[in-house]
Amino acid sequence: MTTSENDWQYPYGTKQRYHLQHVHLFASDIDATMDYYKKWFDAEVMWDGDVAGARNVFIKVGIGAMHLYDQKPRGDGKNAVHHLGMQVVGIADLYDRMVAAGLHVPNPIRRLGGEGGYFMVGAPDGVVIEIFEPGKVREAVVRKYYGFEG
Repeated sequence: MTTSENDWQYPYGTKQRYHLQHVHLFASDIDATMDYYKKWFDAEVMWDGDVAGARNVFIKVGIGAMHLYDQKPRGDGKNAVHHLGMQVVGIADLYDRMVAAGLHVPNPIRRLGGEGGYFMVGAPDGVVIEIFEPGKVREAVVRKYYGFEG
């Protein structure tokens, strides 16, 4: 389903279509990881719930954000980073252009309801980027977290 440009929702009070919104980390002890960022960087837990069968926590650190997976890292240091989260406006348009350009897009857009969804794409040096567009039907606190008015 392709959304008309007239129906696109622009976050953060801008008309920009792309925002580096979060880094997603593996956490072998998710509660200790949350406590660390809260203690040292005044992080605020915005949402704690299930995404695709795993506990995920959305945290704001100032104007930036991170997501935590309740899963042991696949290695130490840089291997604790699972992916970068790129929030976009017009996900279907970008998906179509990336696929047409031959980028490594292993799966189609996974819809999460309310026209929202995500897909993963490979980037240089093995970096994984989650391309996502929040749906209209999410909790108000989550919509605010993604730069929309409640």
